[in-house]
Amino acid sequence: MKRREFITLLGGAAAACPLATRAQQAAMPVVGFLNNATPETFEPFVAAFRRGLGQVGYVERKNVEIDYRWGQHQSSRLPDLARDLVERAVTVIVASGGDQAVRTAQAATRSIPIVSTFGNDPVATGLVRSLNRPGGNITGVSVFAVQLVPKRLELAREFVPNAAAIAYLINPNNPNSKTDILEIEDAARTLGQRVVTLQAATEDQCASAFAGLVQHRAGAVIVQSDPFFVGVTEQLVTLAARHLVPAVFPRREFTVAGGLASYGASLTEAYRQVGIYTGRILKGVNPADLPVLLPSRYELVVNLKTAKVLGIETPTSILLRADEVIE
Repeated sequence: MKRREFITLLGGAAAACPLATRAQQAAMPVVGFLNNATPETFEPFVAAFRRGLGQVGYVERKNVEIDYRWGQHQSSRLPDLARDLVERAVTVIVASGGDQAVRTAQAATRSIPIVSTFGNDPVATGLVRSLNRPGGNITGVSVFAVQLVPKRLELAREFVPNAAAIAYLINPNNPNSKTDILEIEDAARTLGQRVVTLQAATEDQCASAFAGLVQHRAGAVIVQSDPFFVGVTEQLVTLAARHLVPAVFPRREFTVAGGLASYGASLTEAYRQVGIYTGRILKGVNPADLPVLLPSRYELVVNLKTAKVLGIETPTSILLRADEVIE
């Protein structure tokens, strides 16, 4: 080969390399992660999501990009964030942190696949046609289980059997609040237990609700399963400790953070499953063919350190049933 031809060939190859690199980068799928909370509060769940993706062969920044959009507890920001992801033409949208994020994503696109966590019954709320065949462009994992509300009341009574009243802290913006209140009131009548309902939708309102426990003569408090409360886990655990009130929470994460006890589906496991579903869709599976997953098991977690601080002796009946005991 002549020298001039060799230099021309070498130059052409060098020019082609950046183009090839850009084409490879452009081919990398992008997952849009839409959530109404903050990255700090959802860090363990994002980690679980990444683990699920990894189980299907996708590693962030290696063969998949994740574009995170956080609402910072300001739901008014969600429509703009969702539109940004649609305009970017992401491959899949993960909508989590409350059904409002799910509805916003669904309103923004009917073509881009959406994988979600559902905090309420997704069929009753019209997000999917059925659990087995969701149809449309959306599927995911449901953590909804209204039947757990009476179970948490029974758990609180075991810890504090002589409580004059037990408080139930709800988020009035949660669409499932009315149903939850009816459930706990019905269970309270059966048990002969007085229950008072307290409402909080902001951090200040959470503080006020706990401050009012003495006025209501509440010997314990049960916290509703709600995305906002998950986002303020540390605050709720701190408030319960400050007021020396036994608190029963809906998720293990509260008990690990210092709460007395929790009973509910694992939110970490739900996000791992969301990661797996996301990976399967990236591989070409139609979301309409992926059934909405329900919790396979519920876990009772007890924190004996917190019980000691509160001066509570944990009943043997609870310890025998506990899936995890933190000492």
